[in-house]
Amino acid sequence: MLDAQAMAQISETSVAVELETSDMTLNIGPQHPSTHGVLRLVAKVDGEVITDVRPILGYMHRGYEKISEVRTYPQVIALINRIDWTSGYANEIPFVVAAERLMGIEVPERAQWIRLILTEMTRISAHLLFMGSFPLELGATTPLMFALRDRERVLDVLESVTGGRFHPNFNRIGGIKPAAGAGKEQKKLTQDLPAGFFTETEAAMDGVIASTDQLEKLLRKNEIFVARTKGIGVLPPEVALSYGVTGPNLRASGVPYDLRNETDYLPYDQVDFEIPVGTEGDSFDRWWVRLAEIRQSANIVKQAIQKVPSGPLQAKVPKIIKVPKGETYVRAEVPKGVMGYYLVSEGGQGPYRVKIRTASFSNLSMLPWILEGVIVPDLLAVMGSLDFVLGDVDR
Repeated sequence: MLDAQAMAQISETSVAVELETSDMTLNIGPQHPSTHGVLRLVAKVDGEVITDVRPILGYMHRGYEKISEVRTYPQVIALINRIDWTSGYANEIPFVVAAERLMGIEVPERAQWIRLILTEMTRISAHLLFMGSFPLELGATTPLMFALRDRERVLDVLESVTGGRFHPNFNRIGGIKPAAGAGKEQKKLTQDLPAGFFTETEAAMDGVIASTDQLEKLLRKNEIFVARTKGIGVLPPEVALSYGVTGPNLRASGVPYDLRNETDYLPYDQVDFEIPVGTEGDSFDRWWVRLAEIRQSANIVKQAIQKVPSGPLQAKVPKIIKVPKGETYVRAEVPKGVMGYYLVSEGGQGPYRVKIRTASFSNLSMLPWILEGVIVPDLLAVMGSLDFVLGDVDR
């Protein structure tokens, strides 16, 4: 008959055997194509700790690069609006600038300043969508109402000029097209902006700045929001750089890299602005950097309004656009990071080859690294803080 000590050892051994479990493979997605798009993750979990993640891409692939090669240049402008559908206007800029450089076109100064204003308003719109959707994914519903309220004001102004809220198709090689909200006489005589545009834009920017203050009060010291984001999904700067991460995600890791200070695709050198950077590189810093960037963009727009000169909106270009033979690469700082177009022309009405460098694709490349060791409930916080769009990935 076994004594008490032997029985205790057998009992402990049985418990140990019962607790031993093998890793489980967990399918996350593919999700419904809503804000972010369709993404599937195949994750291995030990209990609720993620040990390995493999992103499965391609559910939304639409072949932008190959379709661009069988479209004319104006048709491509309409096509690339859809790559990152939250940043339609900003998507157009680097492609149009690439074609203009190959053609040797000097864009009128007025058109360049209007491009800058609309690009920054697009950045504000995209970041406000993040300001509403990210806290919502963590359970906070009120910020969504605040963010969408002022985003609508920004979109109203954009629509009055471009005619579209998401896909404006407003840029033209050599400048911009007549404003959608301009009266017939304005289009005929000056092809200029609709009446009251600058006044409405300044009012919208004042509202945006006030909204960021409200969002900060709601969330910066909210115990639940801080607990779900502080120290969660830390991305060191050297890791971010090694994976090609750009935009707010890179700046949240403490790297002050912003193409608006590096290149001359728009006259950013003539306005004053700061580059917000984080200190920890966690989900909280990625939220805070975007909040700070909204304020900076609103101030850029207010400065630019005072600098817009009079003059034409369009340089002289042929009715049928043919870009001379050559190749170029143009990058721009769009809301989610660096977007670049490598454009090859053989002298025809459309590109011979197009290669697109999108922000979200590179920003998601480090998912296997950043999600390793994260518990399953925190996966939403990390993924949401990266602010990606799958149209930007599955291009």
